[in-house]
Amino acid sequence: MHLIITVVAFAVALGTLIIVHELGHYTVARWCGVKVLRFSVGFGRALASRRIGRDGTQWVLAAFPLGGYVKMLDEREGEVAPEERHRAFNRQPVRRRFAIVLAGPLANFLLAVAVYWLLFMHGVPGSRPVVDVPLPGTPAAAAAIHSGDTIVGIAGRPVRTWEEVRLALLKEAVARRSVDVEARSDDGAVQFHKLDLSGLGPERVTGDFLDAVGLQPLKGGLKPVIETVIAGGAAERAGIQVGDRVLAVNGTQITSWDQLVKAIRASPGVAVELTVRRASGERLVVRVTPDVAQENATSIGRIGVGPFISVRYPAGAALWQGASKTWDMSLFTLEMLGRMIIGEVSLKNLSGPITIADYAGQSAQMGWMAYVSFIALISISLGVLNLLPVPVLDGGHLMYYVAEIVRGRPVSDRALEIGQRIGMVVLFSLMAFAIYNDIYRLVGG
Repeated sequence: MHLIITVVAFAVALGTLIIVHELGHYTVARWCGVKVLRFSVGFGRALASRRIGRDGTQWVLAAFPLGGYVKMLDEREGEVAPEERHRAFNRQPVRRRFAIVLAGPLANFLLAVAVYWLLFMHGVPGSRPVVDVPLPGTPAAAAAIHSGDTIVGIAGRPVRTWEEVRLALLKEAVARRSVDVEARSDDGAVQFHKLDLSGLGPERVTGDFLDAVGLQPLKGGLKPVIETVIAGGAAERAGIQVGDRVLAVNGTQITSWDQLVKAIRASPGVAVELTVRRASGERLVVRVTPDVAQENATSIGRIGVGPFISVRYPAGAALWQGASKTWDMSLFTLEMLGRMIIGEVSLKNLSGPITIADYAGQSAQMGWMAYVSFIALISISLGVLNLLPVPVLDGGHLMYYVAEIVRGRPVSDRALEIGQRIGMVVLFSLMAFAIYNDIYRLVGG
């Protein structure tokens, strides 16, 4: 079953990214009046084909699925009837050719913005970054971060979930620098810790790099801190607020979320007294009557609270957050690639289709939100990769067009041919190394 889910999740993700990318090229080409001959998902022999539209564009599903292309009318690739020469790609002004090529990667970035926008409007769940005892000999231990501390800021920017902490620290670790970490202790006191990440070598900046930093989630269960209050629930009616720390139920001290759940479930319809401490430090007693719910023919109590954060924004702010996250991730991906080239980040971080398929399957089994987040992240990576100034990629074509604008004439056919050969060597070398990493991960775990 896991294999089937992985294959299906990978096929859907890859198909979505290819179609979106090529639709970018196709749409702008049509806007510019260029005739599109073929829209292909995949390469090689056609498995399915159909001609659609006034121009008879051939829409193809091909045998080799790792890619796709849009073939446009072009005098360099065949005879063009005199009455259609004005619709040939090579006859277009350089600004139009630039726009058509740029549209593919841009479509991938817009897909990521749209996905993050929807996620931020829906609400992105996460857990509060409460740390366990830092691992000895690590930067976190040297920074004197204490068990039970909640990380609330990194490099002057607020963080609310472990995911945000991981991404923020990964950026600093890649840059090999020290960073200020703001942490709040269990009694509400805020302290700043200098976390020195300059000593992390390229081999440590990998998927499990938080272990190298020395930060781990607090073991022994979640703290009884209210992170979510459901509208209309018993907790909201009683005045419970997000951020309240439950200290006791009916006078009995509790230290974990499980203890709170057990006490509430055992009191359906019966008022209980919760001793809570507000985020401001104020202590008070709140009387709440749990609603009655049925579970396996047994009555249980529920008050409508949760231990997980939901990061949610209204539509306008969510769009801004989605665009900001796409921009940040694009710059970070580009920085990672650059530091791989100069050896400051291990090339083991380069993943091929096998690893990507495995991540697709894992994220699909975690739920739709994890899966679409994975698609957005891969879409950003695809957009950045295609903008690299490597011949055969979109970025290589854009590089030629910039040269054409500067020189006032197109790049020579000889230069294009040499560039194509160099680009193919670079691209296939990267693919070979990525696949090697995939196999190494499978064999070595």
